[in-house]
Amino acid sequence: MKARSICGKSAEEIQTALNAAIGDGFIPTLAVVFISIKQDRKAVSEILAAQDIDVFGATSCGEFVDGHQSKGEIAILLMDLSRDLYAIVFEDMGARSIQAAAKQVASSALSKFANPTLIVCSTGVTPAVELFDGTTLVHELSEAIGRDKIFFGGMAGDDFTLTGTAVFTQNWETNYGLVALVLNADKVSLNGMAITGWKKLGISRKVTHSKGKLLYSIDGKPAVDMYLKYLGKSEQGGDRDFDLLNELSFEYPFITERENSHEILIKSPMNIDHEENALVMDLEMKEGETFWFSVPPDFDIVEEIIDEAKEVKNAAGGDADALLVFSCAGREPALGPLVTMENEGLAEVWKSPMAGFFTYGEFGRAKNGQQHAHSTACCWVALKEK
Repeated sequence: MKARSICGKSAEEIQTALNAAIGDGFIPTLAVVFISIKQDRKAVSEILAAQDIDVFGATSCGEFVDGHQSKGEIAILLMDLSRDLYAIVFEDMGARSIQAAAKQVASSALSKFANPTLIVCSTGVTPAVELFDGTTLVHELSEAIGRDKIFFGGMAGDDFTLTGTAVFTQNWETNYGLVALVLNADKVSLNGMAITGWKKLGISRKVTHSKGKLLYSIDGKPAVDMYLKYLGKSEQGGDRDFDLLNELSFEYPFITERENSHEILIKSPMNIDHEENALVMDLEMKEGETFWFSVPPDFDIVEEIIDEAKEVKNAAGGDADALLVFSCAGREPALGPLVTMENEGLAEVWKSPMAGFFTYGEFGRAKNGQQHAHSTACCWVALKEK
């Protein structure tokens, strides 16, 4: 399989880049499209359709290819993979449950190939403007397709507006559902990893009062006061315009451990509910749960990600044909230039064209771990035709 990445600031620029990419025996069949909600998705899909190129797409909170990172633009990975080796499954959930949608995707994947692997993108927010439940999706899909089956991916973004996300194919689009690129694992290998990099700060803490995604108290003290005071912040005079999401959440999430394992799970305060005097979390924190405040990663995270990628590459026995990266939208503001370094470093390790986007959540396996949904992770997957 050959692959080439292209990018552009408009559909017209994508047309020009596509024309330049096709040739020298490269005739792509498949395009993985990561695109800002500001761009014309339909126009881009029509440009690709005119060249008989299938589309697997998701909206983004920023997008990148090897050598270029952007916001509000378009990034595409083109592949000339035989259509006998892949299928695209689209699910518009509507009023159906995540469980029903996951079972349908699993059924479709298993009907295509006896040994499928998947790239999965879901929408990132629901029509009610709540974060999509990626944890349930990953659990249900793993149960339905088999825990030995591998899949990677992420939740679509919308340039941090939280107004609506989309996943799409050449002919279909939804603001509440998922799209899966199903691959024949006997012919196309996937090797990847999800990694966070945040470190524990100080002693462990305990949730003493919570309800759903509202966190009221930590160690018997008001959660809002404790979180802000512990990190040396305060709401000046009770200022309700304090931007917790952008000032603290990305850099100082909470570190928890998954049940029955020592795998790290990051949970982030997203807002303050002033009426309830509670932190609004991205994921539920149950009463009695133990967690740690965190220290944001430094340059060591880049080295850690690259070293882990080299280990996976050595075990796989060679370079990749293509690389996809699903990086949490919180990593870019928290890590700054380091996030570009880790994305570019991954492309260099695998010696392959790369495309990726900043997500509202990531799907994949941590080192020696199970299939999980992640927050604040860099989740990458290398593809290689056997």
